[in-house]
Amino acid sequence: MIRTGAYGERLGEFLRLEEAPPTLMTRSLRSTEIAVTETRNDNPVLGLSGSFAAEDAYLVSLKLRDYPECEIWEQGRHLTKADVHAGTTYLYDLKADPRYVIDKPLHSLHFYVPRSALDGLADQSGSRRIDVLDCQPVGHDDAIVRHIGASLREGLRRPDEANQLFIDHMMLGLTAHVAQAYGGFRHKAEARSGGLAPWQLARACDKLESDLGGKLPLPAIAAELGLSVSHFSRAFRAATGLPPYRWLLHHRVATAKRLMSARSASLSEVAISAGFANQSHFTRVFSAIAGVSPGAWRRDAMGAASRER
Repeated sequence: MIRTGAYGERLGEFLRLEEAPPTLMTRSLRSTEIAVTETRNDNPVLGLSGSFAAEDAYLVSLKLRDYPECEIWEQGRHLTKADVHAGTTYLYDLKADPRYVIDKPLHSLHFYVPRSALDGLADQSGSRRIDVLDCQPVGHDDAIVRHIGASLREGLRRPDEANQLFIDHMMLGLTAHVAQAYGGFRHKAEARSGGLAPWQLARACDKLESDLGGKLPLPAIAAELGLSVSHFSRAFRAATGLPPYRWLLHHRVATAKRLMSARSASLSEVAISAGFANQSHFTRVFSAIAGVSPGAWRRDAMGAASRER
């Protein structure tokens, strides 16, 4: 059986890594696996990289380290040699058997985007499907890929803190950007016009509130409302001013404030009850949103309550 899916363990084997690299994955479009993998090796095994099984899919590679005189191969032939610079983005067509010579330390983020995800994006918006992505053997600066990559690296470092809503949102955004920038994809105007009915917004908020840990994926919420994932994400943001994962973070903080009003609950207990992975995660998110640490907020709140009595 031919193994497909150029991410995680298979990507590690391709680059001759000793251990499976960290990976985050979503199934936001047609239940298709879209993934991001961070690969790093300061002492690589020298030689030509491995080879992926040919499949109708793409790798979007964000380079995090300079790689001088990189020899790139396609379909068994030497294609080019060029200096690869940190911060640049490359696109690889997995039907062309992309490979390169490993002879220096490496560090990159790789987004795996299969054809079925691109088709699902087009079908959801009622737009024409993309023929091919423009895969030139030249790196370029893509600010959106860099931004999404920087956001997802936090999740790759702390996977227990990366809720599934956040991963779904970022990977959906990455897929849409790649489709637009390199495939000429355009959303139909009508797909952007519809909002959420009051009952849809109420049900969506209820679903988010019922799972403070953020394990419920975006497709499950969108399906309950009879909407595509991309339509739901846009409409929810239009209605609330926040994407679903950010709305959930704000709701967690509001829940934590209510819990901290009870003197008996420790901060670690509040963190878990409000859906955070641990107290450290709670402190970082709460401080970013509230502007003060949980402990400082609680002291101020308790002091205000005492003065009112």
